[in-house]
Amino acid sequence: MSIDVVTFGEAMMLLVADKPGPLESAQTFVKRTAGAETNAAIGLARLGLHVGWCSRLGTDSMGRYLLQSIQAEGIDCSHVVSDPTQRTGFMIKGRVEGGGDPEVEYHRKGSAASLFQPEDIDLPWLVSARHLHATGIFAALSSNCLATSVASMEAMRQNGKTISFDPNLRPSLWASQEQMRETINSLAFRADWVLPGIEEGKLLTGEASPEGIAKFYLDAGVSLVVIKLGAEGAFWATSNASAYVAGFPVETVIDTVGAGDGFAAGVISGMLEGLAVQDAVRRGAWIGARAVQVLGDTEGLPTRAQLAQAQL
Repeated sequence: MSIDVVTFGEAMMLLVADKPGPLESAQTFVKRTAGAETNAAIGLARLGLHVGWCSRLGTDSMGRYLLQSIQAEGIDCSHVVSDPTQRTGFMIKGRVEGGGDPEVEYHRKGSAASLFQPEDIDLPWLVSARHLHATGIFAALSSNCLATSVASMEAMRQNGKTISFDPNLRPSLWASQEQMRETINSLAFRADWVLPGIEEGKLLTGEASPEGIAKFYLDAGVSLVVIKLGAEGAFWATSNASAYVAGFPVETVIDTVGAGDGFAAGVISGMLEGLAVQDAVRRGAWIGARAVQVLGDTEGLPTRAQLAQAQL
């Protein structure tokens, strides 16, 4: 089966508290999958795209759970290595009364995914895909993961395929803010579509407005910049057009984690289907709004039937 989108990245088992309050006071947790790249992959797969995910897992119970869950979404996991000598990363997430950004603890240092090497890339499989979706998280895990990110992006560029890039900044994974900024931008400049959040864009470019952020990347050769504005929606720009897209109303915010990945799935799917940019970004905004209304990272990601019902 031909592949529409390939993504590399770390999947983690997520334990999310079932009640609001300090994380140390939580007694009961719900098990879910987590990981920016796999969140986007699941979102794309549910919309009917053929998606391949490449990574490394341990053979521990967490790794087995992740592999089974991601395969169950119809994602091609044939290039995921399960290594019995390594351990799978996991994370613990609290809940905030009234929604908002919860407390999150990551336990990923030295994980199986961080040991991925550029030599592990199956180039014929990779370049058989139409599109590569990359994020700044996988590149931040280790020097070899950064090298893998660069190699995969360069391979797709050389073969005339499109690339999307979500900075997904994780400052704690970088030695300094300067290193993070320089490295993330070097990756963004290799992409066709760049999808930063507004605060990420300000930090990465030094610009204060969506228009200024977009110009920074367009001047570097990026063809489309889409800036996430939270509840206000998004702003997009190409070399010859730009527009704002209004956000969708949300009655109750449960958890904001994963909303950007859902947004990315909406934009990428729309662009690959040939929608006008405005319509692709509107789809992304709708999916992002759904994502903040659920407990885990992927429950709000819609199916193709739900997308059709929403006329998006």
